[in-house]
Amino acid sequence: MPTYAYACKDCDHAFDIVQSFSDSTLTECPECRGSLRKKFNSVGVVFKGSGFYRTDSRDSKGSTVSAAPAAPAPAAPAPAAAAS
Repeated sequence: MPTYAYACKDCDHAFDIVQSFSDSTLTECPECRGSLRKKFNSVGVVFKGSGFYRTDSRDSKGSTVSAAPAAPAPAAPAPAAAAS
């Protein structure tokens, strides 16, 4: 059964509760009898099996990024010799 997080809109009391999917949403704060809101958090997801990795959808030729090194930067011009 999933754990749901609730917070009171009036007194800021926050708590977690384990509820079945078929249970109705709580609407009344157990502390002050104020109205509750359900908090939503990010869900941890684990992908297992083939098809979830960057390399799974690539062709056998390899990466589209060139493996050649970048061209060197042009050298700065030498300072002019002082004339006498």
